[in-house]
Amino acid sequence: MTFHSALGLVDAIAARLADPDTAPLGSRTLPSNRQHLAYGPPGIALLHIELAANGLAPWHRAHDWLTAASRQPLTSGPDSHPFYGVPAFAHALSCAADHLPSSYRRVLDTVDGQIAVDVGRRLDAAHRRIDGGRLPQLAEFDTIRGLTGYGAYLLRRNPGSSTMRAVLDYCVRLTEPITHRGETLPGWWVETGPSGSLDDRFPGGHANTGMAHGIGGVLALLALAARNGSVTDGHRAALRTILVWLDRWKQLADGGPVWPYWVTQGELRSGSPASSVPRRPSWCYGTAGLARAQQIAALVLGDASRQIDAESALVAALTDGEQVKATTDNGLCHGFAGLAHAAARTADNADFSTAVKLRAAIPALLATVFPPGTDPELMATELLENEGVGPGLLDGVAGIALALLAPSTAVPPRTAWDACLLIA
Repeated sequence: MTFHSALGLVDAIAARLADPDTAPLGSRTLPSNRQHLAYGPPGIALLHIELAANGLAPWHRAHDWLTAASRQPLTSGPDSHPFYGVPAFAHALSCAADHLPSSYRRVLDTVDGQIAVDVGRRLDAAHRRIDGGRLPQLAEFDTIRGLTGYGAYLLRRNPGSSTMRAVLDYCVRLTEPITHRGETLPGWWVETGPSGSLDDRFPGGHANTGMAHGIGGVLALLALAARNGSVTDGHRAALRTILVWLDRWKQLADGGPVWPYWVTQGELRSGSPASSVPRRPSWCYGTAGLARAQQIAALVLGDASRQIDAESALVAALTDGEQVKATTDNGLCHGFAGLAHAAARTADNADFSTAVKLRAAIPALLATVFPPGTDPELMATELLENEGVGPGLLDGVAGIALALLAPSTAVPPRTAWDACLLIA
């Protein structure tokens, strides 16, 4: 895929999603998703904001989608989270405000105040839970719904704030072991399955390694904060605790090192994963997200060997037929577009030799998303008419278009749209 062909598909998608009143939104964009960053207007706004910041589209499209997201009151308090309600809207708005600060400053000041209050309440509850010796829920700490996701926003908006420091203090505390029913567990162990609900397939719960819902996101936040100069007591020790955990559960498969999506109680007690079947190396779970998080952690720790190992793991995942075969869609969250974007972001900070290999793997990923010779208008229509895709950010066409830009042009994003993924 060439730059021009990729840009053609991006333009075609953006044109289909130009007007929130006429865009083909499909069943994934339900009224309940109006405030959702993953499926609704805030995520679609990010596409138009990035294009406008690059001079490739008019700013009024971005403004129209931000307006569509806020036509009705936005949810705050316990029913909101980083991908829903005020925080989701704030992420999109802040990306626009970085380029048009005078347009959104007053609104951002208001939502930032509300977010600080909500984070404070969540932190109080989390520390009371730890003090009581109870296990967390995934939604307490994960990237999508929890304090790690709030930390991603605060790290951009107010990295030196006391609220940001308090989130980092909490993340450090989360890495400390906890004793539950006489068994020593990692502090991020939950009693539920990966869905957040009790699950017979996970008796005794699990430790989630993913970027979206597990300790991978906490690692990424701590590493990014340290890279940006926001460090708290025990920060580096917490980074090393998570890295040691990932080292413990890393498996060496034919296609390179892989990490399980989670560790069950049975696996914890036996000391080894139950299966080494290759899984998709996506952002949300698997090698793409975890390799990037470990790379950033290695950079801030000055661990050159670990850095190269992490980068090489991603190269192996992107070139291993079994892992590539396990990837079955084009989306940002767990598809080929997301792999291409993760590869581009990782290559930007990689050792020269692995950066070359990462960039060499990108064209095949892009060609899978948009095969050479395909008409971009027809492709955009096909994607939008696919019932399982929709227009949104994580699984939909807005995310696909955003994820095509950086790997196709070898130019990092102009906005911080992907800060919510904790990969930059």
